[in-house]
Amino acid sequence: MDKNFRSGFVAIIGRPNVGKSTFMNRIIKEQIAITSPKAQTTRNKIQGIYTYDERQIIFLDTPGIHKPHNGLDQYMDKAAVSALKEVDAVLFMTEAGQSAGPGDKFIIEELKKVKAPVFLILNKIDLINPDEMAPQINEYKDLLDFAEVIPISATNGNNVEDLIDSLTKALPVGPQYYDDDQITDHPEYFVVGELIREKILEDTRDEIPHSVAVIVDSMNQRSETGKLQVEATIYVERDTQKKIVIGKGASMLKNIGIGSRIKIEHLLGEKINLKLWVKVKKNWRDDALFLSRAGYSVKDIN
Repeated sequence: MDKNFRSGFVAIIGRPNVGKSTFMNRIIKEQIAITSPKAQTTRNKIQGIYTYDERQIIFLDTPGIHKPHNGLDQYMDKAAVSALKEVDAVLFMTEAGQSAGPGDKFIIEELKKVKAPVFLILNKIDLINPDEMAPQINEYKDLLDFAEVIPISATNGNNVEDLIDSLTKALPVGPQYYDDDQITDHPEYFVVGELIREKILEDTRDEIPHSVAVIVDSMNQRSETGKLQVEATIYVERDTQKKIVIGKGASMLKNIGIGSRIKIEHLLGEKINLKLWVKVKKNWRDDALFLSRAGYSVKDIN
């Protein structure tokens, strides 16, 4: 083993919508985690792999911790907290200029149990005056002894390289777990489904984003023209939601298909045929069997 090579697993944790997925995609330089201004976009632990210059950092982008209202919410919270176990470092991300709320304080109580170094990451510094950060930093330092406090902009890239350098120093000398060109350990099925769901989040509003699940049924056949055939089902909880997702004259579903197809083709590096169906599955967020089928299995979280 190369004595100069450092590697480790790093959890990114924080309240919903503080920019965790944007940060992940910035580091990996590919979109493996979907982003949206709507809260609770990330539903699973997305593993992103950064390999560069004698270091490999495996990031776990966790769902935002929030008060659970159904089985899916409970899964998301358990997924986030479980990511803190057996990692080499934790990035606790919060929004620059914002005081610690109940959600932040709940996370900090969980972080007190963590043996690994915890970095406080103040994201979105491009949106505030730098003077606004000093009171926030002092407040958070009173709550937990952080290894380091690093202000960044995940959107613009400010201080992101400095963060990577500081994080690397905290990691142990270790092996290279993944090949140089591997950026995630999630199967393509999962990422394709997430890209379709991201387009739905972009195009819909109100209750739709939180009531949608996407399951990729198949992507191993080819059409007569040689294009990869991708087939997926969009699940909603009510008939009224199905009508919204389909739209007048299937206009909404067509837009979802076109937008997500472009992103999937970029991911796969080839042209595809995309077929989408919309089905109603009432109360799927409280259906343990369906949650497992959709990739949200609470029993798999230790």
